[in-house]
Amino acid sequence: MEKNFYTMGIDVGSNFIKLILVDYSNNPKIIDKHTEKIRKRNPTLVADEMIQTMLLKNNLKYEDIAYLASTGEGDLVKRKRGHFYGMTTHAKGANFFFPDAKTVVDMGALYVRAVKIAEDARVVDYKMTGQCASGSGQFVENISRYLGLSIEEVGDVSMQADIPEISSGICAVLAETDVINMVSRGVSTPNIIKGIHLSIAGRIIKLLSSLKGESPIVITGGMSLNKGMIQAIEEQLEETGKKYIIKTHPDAIYSGAIGAALWGGFRHIKLKEKQAVAV
Repeated sequence: MEKNFYTMGIDVGSNFIKLILVDYSNNPKIIDKHTEKIRKRNPTLVADEMIQTMLLKNNLKYEDIAYLASTGEGDLVKRKRGHFYGMTTHAKGANFFFPDAKTVVDMGALYVRAVKIAEDARVVDYKMTGQCASGSGQFVENISRYLGLSIEEVGDVSMQADIPEISSGICAVLAETDVINMVSRGVSTPNIIKGIHLSIAGRIIKLLSSLKGESPIVITGGMSLNKGMIQAIEEQLEETGKKYIIKTHPDAIYSGAIGAALWGGFRHIKLKEKQAVAV
């Protein structure tokens, strides 16, 4: 194994870019991490600035990185060595946090994706919602903004609900109309938010049932940090009688970036081995 063997993984989403620096020298470990909201900026420039800033912060040069791997909208990343599909990176990231994970639920801005994985983090099967569905992180953020909440507040507010009212959940447009009607009828903000969470949770459970997902189930992606969302999933599971074990991690939002960095390290080693054989 090489000394000072570093890899970087960058996950370019629709709203956020996540960046991870990993020491792959012995047992892979996270050295540094950073997330940045894109807002209305050029994602390519934001990604490049994040990489340069992290290198400077850790007294490294680009040449010191054995492999820079992207995932998500990886075409927007300059100077990457390779790209990995989101399902494979989230599977690897979830496996890094929880080696016993059998199913991963990636709750992103545009869709929810349930992935069944093997012990080596290999993807076995998957199911996902459509991009127009009301079960996305972007939908939750849009509704929270309409209700005057920041996305960071949504989880705590949801947990204050007493009589949640569930929206239609058929599509984002109809669900947003439902929310407007709830506000006009005086339904409290916590009950509206909790109802949205329960609606999304119901969709996730249907995905898991269709996939024949197995426990433990690891939640990754942006909504993994939403405590109200996790609570809603657990409540819906209890109501349906399903015995799934749900796990999440404080760094679960970085799962895609971590997976990219780890797969990048794996690919770097394989390329080195091929070069050695050729020599």
